Amino acid sequence: MSEYSALESLIEMGFPPSRAEKAVAATGNQGIEPAMDWLMEHEDDPDIDEPFVPVTKDEASGQDPQEMDTVVEGSEGSETSSSILLTEEEKERQTKRMMELIAQKQQEREEREKQERIEQEKQRRRQGQELSVIRQKMQEQEMQKAVEERRREKQEERLARERVREKIARDKAERARRYGGSSSDPISPPAESPLPASTPSPSSPVQEPPTKKEYDQCRIQVRLLDGTALSQTFRAREQLAAVRLYVELNWPGGAEEPFNLLTSFPRHVFTEEDMEKPLQELGLVPSAVLIVAKK
Repeated sequence: MSEYSALESLIEMGFPPSRAEKAVAATGNQGIEPAMDWLMEHEDDPDIDEPFVPVTKDEASGQDPQEMDTVVEGSEGSETSSSILLTEEEKERQTKRMMELIAQKQQEREEREKQERIEQEKQRRRQGQELSVIRQKMQEQEMQKAVEERRREKQEERLARERVREKIARDKAERARRYGGSSSDPISPPAESPLPASTPSPSSPVQEPPTKKEYDQCRIQVRLLDGTALSQTFRAREQLAAVRLYVELNWPGGAEEPFNLLTSFPRHVFTEEDMEKPLQELGLVPSAVLIVAKK
């Protein structure tokens, strides 16, 4: 059985010499256990691995004689307590305690890191939800803007047709004023009679597009895998990819895997090439029912 100092015992247990020296000095050479406790408490200190600088005699000379006597007495006591007799059983017990402290510290660190990961995941989900809400608002704003633009276009077309009708009426009134009393009166009515018949002909091509443009918007219903359905109004000139994006953003809980869109009758599975085509070209106007199917 040999005699070990607290410093030598800590170094033998695997602690770096600089840390062991700091622990022994900080605990006043009170033994291995206080030094081990200090090491575990200060394990994460940024300067824990810096070289140990002991207090010199010059630095201690600034103390009064009474304090110097206390330091000397303490140092003598520490020298006495620094050399302790450790058996193999005591060394094993000290090592076991050190391992338990290390395990406890590691468990606390893992718990802290786990909580940090949980908080990061919560923050990521919140940011994802906020981004989804922003995308939906932007899409609604774009759709509202398109509706307002289309309403303005229709208003301009209506005003243009009214101006044409007014011009035709003014021309007829001017001709009636000019030729009303001449000998050509019997001829003028036949000449004017085609005008009302001819007015629908120019107006009919003008009014024909609005008849088709009645379907400028279409109602799409999408049936999901769980039986629920989503409904939304789209512009007829929008691409089918807009419908797929709407389903991805509004799917309850989010789409778990890629999916296809298809019609039941006649059955047709839309391809990636179809996604670039407008709804009007795909025959989905004025309304249609699409079914979601797994790829």
